[in-house]
Amino acid sequence: MNNRVLLIDDDQVLMQMLSQYLRKNGYEVYEASTGKEGLRLAYNEHPDLVILDVMLPGMDGWEVCARLREMADVPVIMLSGKTTESDKLRGFSIGR
Repeated sequence: MNNRVLLIDDDQVLMQMLSQYLRKNGYEVYEASTGKEGLRLAYNEHPDLVILDVMLPGMDGWEVCARLREMADVPVIMLSGKTTESDKLRGFSIGR
């Protein structure tokens, strides 16, 4: 069985590029463009890894990560254009 990766990002170009690369390398990929949709897929599909954008419309990546932590201990890679130390520490704190 392939490793399952859940991509949660509202940037369709980036999501398509990541998805294509991962599938080409043997991963089963699930895609969500909103936090709510991503949480639903995480609950139903039980991914082995989540790649999560911090700046999502509606429910941001911080909240999505916190909710993921309530249901599973899945590894999360957070993508962000934010560069401040406080944003980095927030990500580490939420993702523990």
